[in-house]
Amino acid sequence: MADKTHPLRILLADDHVTVRQGLKLLIDAEHDMEVIGEASDGNEAVQKARELSPDVVVMDISMPGVNGLAATRALKKIQPGAVIVTLTRHGDQAYLQELLRAGVSGYVLKRSAPTELLHAIRAAAAGGQYLDTTLTARVTAALAGKDGSANVPATAVTEREAAVLRLIASGYSNKEIAAQLSLSVKTVEAHKANAMRKLDLTGRIDIVKYAILQGWLDNA
Repeated sequence: MADKTHPLRILLADDHVTVRQGLKLLIDAEHDMEVIGEASDGNEAVQKARELSPDVVVMDISMPGVNGLAATRALKKIQPGAVIVTLTRHGDQAYLQELLRAGVSGYVLKRSAPTELLHAIRAAAAGGQYLDTTLTARVTAALAGKDGSANVPATAVTEREAAVLRLIASGYSNKEIAAQLSLSVKTVEAHKANAMRKLDLTGRIDIVKYAILQGWLDNA
């Protein structure tokens, strides 16, 4: 962590050059922080974080190859003290749950005002956590028990339910999944419904996004 006389050292990880350039201009304009390195995918983010030991890593989620969630998990395993702020376009509950579980210190939506990211970087560097203000009300409601589905962790999904979701995300029909898993179509539909309820997913697109986050489709 940087002290009062040295700016916070930031590593940017995003596969879009124009996004990184914009973030660099935003961060370098602040007197108390500077960008010391950039990465275009998850593997490079982990490698540069090990080499540069930044105070904060600003990590995009949707990157080619190793995505931001997988990179976060890998980096936290190597450097448990790594400070990571997620910058993403996804405000889905499943994304938020998985990233917080992976150990991120900040979660900021790309559509939010630039000040959200700056606040998140400072809070994370100071040892705290920061959640995008547009998501705060939702999380507060979940913690208060007003949204029962949000209180169920992703780990509550059974192995069979996860297998069904994985195959759905890979493009298989319920009938094909039933044949692969030696189940009836009705049982497959029940597993699908239960898993979607537990993870607060609303359709096939959500299932695919969740599968990508889990790395299920990396070798598909």
